[in-house]
Amino acid sequence: MSNDSRDRVVVLGSTGSIGTQALDVMGRHPDRFEVAGLSAGGGDLDLLVRQATSFNVPVVGVADAGRAGLLQEKLTAAGSKAQVLAGPEASTQLAGIPSDTVLNGITGSVGLKPTLAALESGATLALANKESLVVGGQLVKQAMQRPDQIVPVDSEHSAMAQSLRGGRRSEVTKFILTASGGPFRGCTSEQLTQVTPEQALAHPTWNMGPMVTINSSTLVNKALELIEAHLLFDVPVQDITVVVHPQSVIHSMVEFIDGSTIAQASPPDMRLPIALGLSWPERIENGSVSVDWTQSHAWEFLPLDSAVFPAVDLAREAVQASATHPAVFNAANEECVDAFLAGRIGYLDIVSTVRRVLEDHAAVGGEVMLDDVLEVELWARRRAHEIIDAI
Repeated sequence: MSNDSRDRVVVLGSTGSIGTQALDVMGRHPDRFEVAGLSAGGGDLDLLVRQATSFNVPVVGVADAGRAGLLQEKLTAAGSKAQVLAGPEASTQLAGIPSDTVLNGITGSVGLKPTLAALESGATLALANKESLVVGGQLVKQAMQRPDQIVPVDSEHSAMAQSLRGGRRSEVTKFILTASGGPFRGCTSEQLTQVTPEQALAHPTWNMGPMVTINSSTLVNKALELIEAHLLFDVPVQDITVVVHPQSVIHSMVEFIDGSTIAQASPPDMRLPIALGLSWPERIENGSVSVDWTQSHAWEFLPLDSAVFPAVDLAREAVQASATHPAVFNAANEECVDAFLAGRIGYLDIVSTVRRVLEDHAAVGGEVMLDDVLEVELWARRRAHEIIDAI
């Protein structure tokens, strides 16, 4: 805690969807939160400067070192005296400064090092960067200094954490992970052969960045969330069921031994799990809007069509194959999504290429270290490109 008793929060990925909503939450609770640092990739310096000046932030990081000079000029012109950290390690450096909470809202496996740095600093990690846990796996868990140091910010895992309060962990029989189904729910594989990037980016419920939106359409996002739930809650992947819920109001559920299922419901708004990530285990006022129970509602729950969307089953196989297969899954997918958005491969080639890379991966033996994970990632990206180039 700082001297004025407010929680000091570092926000990584501050100009992205999670970061901007987190600052919105904190801006409505200035007596509760103090922004100790911000980092961003560098694509929107004007927004980063507005954030830094609005919250009087002392340290600002930018991943693109080539934009550091311009960022400094803009900060100075805006009257900010913030220190600028620049380069690929900026977020990792920020994650290690004294703070109460580090919110990791970075997209992609580049969030792994900042995740480890935050845990090593002793701060609570409000984790929205699922890829760092998927990729780092046991490395992340080993870096934890206390059982509750990681608080999930993904709406699904936040829902599971809330639902778990309804009983003892020993009484749980199943975790139910809900999925919106994306823009292609109900489609056949044949119908997906002609999908364009524009169609895949048109998510019916959530407003997210391009990588997460494409992942949501292929159900890879749900596959990564399955791996994340497996690691966060120490639950076997076979005890996690994925169910399609198009309305995205029930964010996930937990089933108990007596037959009871406890669900967490709220309109699709990430500010609620973000607010909980910042204040856990407390709840703060005005985290988000609630369901209007004076209105009629119709909520559907449908089985996942694994034949058309095989990514979730592929993730189960990856977890059971080895400690490094999930990292291969994620790295190969990131390269495939970039290739699809660039028009180099078709939509169905994304998951099929990931499968081929996984099949070619030889598991790392013994204890897995950070260097092993980084090397495996590089191999997976190279192998994905080899397959992509041959398509």
